[in-house]
Amino acid sequence: MIASANVLTDLYLSAAALIGLSVLHWHTRPSAATSPLSRRFLFVLRVGMLLFTGRMLVVLTGGEWFRFVVLLAAALIPLATLLLTESMLRRHAPLWVKAYVGIGVLVFGVLAFWIGDALDPARLFALLGFQIGGFVIAGWLIIFRDRGSLSVGENRTAHRLLLALLLLIPLGASDFFLVAMRLPVQFSAIGVLLLCWFALGLSRVQDGHRRIVNTLAVLLGAALLGSGLIIHIADFDRQGAILVVAINIATLLVLAITAAARDNRSAAESASILSYLAQAQDGDVISFLQGLSSYPLMNAARVLSQQETQGLEDHVLTRIFTHSPVLRSDMRPALGPVAEDHMTHLFDWFQSTHLLDLATTPRQIVAVTVPAFLRSHSAEVELQAVQRMAALIARKDADHAEQTGI
Repeated sequence: MIASANVLTDLYLSAAALIGLSVLHWHTRPSAATSPLSRRFLFVLRVGMLLFTGRMLVVLTGGEWFRFVVLLAAALIPLATLLLTESMLRRHAPLWVKAYVGIGVLVFGVLAFWIGDALDPARLFALLGFQIGGFVIAGWLIIFRDRGSLSVGENRTAHRLLLALLLLIPLGASDFFLVAMRLPVQFSAIGVLLLCWFALGLSRVQDGHRRIVNTLAVLLGAALLGSGLIIHIADFDRQGAILVVAINIATLLVLAITAAARDNRSAAESASILSYLAQAQDGDVISFLQGLSSYPLMNAARVLSQQETQGLEDHVLTRIFTHSPVLRSDMRPALGPVAEDHMTHLFDWFQSTHLLDLATTPRQIVAVTVPAFLRSHSAEVELQAVQRMAALIARKDADHAEQTGI
């Protein structure tokens, strides 16, 4: 094992934590304009990002004077935790709690600018005590909260924050006992990644506590299993084994955080499409489809002109779309060779993945190209809802034209 393995692993863990915090920051920022809780949560994330940016600067530059960034961010952590807890529980902390946190932030914020280690280790252990005190107070406020004044979702959020604190306290405390515990790296980055993953899980209402814990167990089990195999093959000692485990856990958590953020964004887009469908105003079908152009599923949609479908037999198209109003290129109905030729021509000519039937008189077809990474069961349901609504609007337009003689 190379001599710089510990330093490189610390740099990797700090970068992983910074990525996780950045993904969560990107995910949370759109709701900050209307949610005080989101704004306070963004403050928590920015304090964490400042902490791990400082750690990376210390490693990359070797400049000890960058430690003030790390120490300042560490001093702000209890304040950020208290602000988030107050907002989440919708109550103010007792005055003595605010005094404890306020005085601690002021004292350790000033001490952060003392360059050098003349005050250490006393400064570091006092800072650890201040942080643990802040976490314990937050946990106490959560445990003895007024559950009746909070909704089911808010109580679920409180439970998960408490679980995240229980995991974060020992991992954060281990940073201050590296020498005593003979640890090669700082493990607080793992705790921060766990916190990010728990936070992203809050928006998935269908995920209960048991499912969250089971998923976490699977992630950690996979990381430990892979680490064990690498350690056995490479015949690492204790130090090397700890580094491998830390790297694998951090990597899997970053991947899980990124996947959860993508799933949450997809769910939000699905909800926005359904909201648009529910609130769509009366109008023509073209205006309706243009209103959907900002959604990823429909931004490449186009309505085929009558000239583009002129060479196709209308009764064959009617038979195809009667069977499948939303036609998929990879799931074509078996309706005979003539219908197969028609479907192949449409999909190949317009390079689309889906065809939506809107009307028969005149024939209106929408060609949609859905990227592979957006395809899912929910996407198919959304396309079916779009087709049904567009077909109703087209039928209403046709009935109106027939009644008015236009």
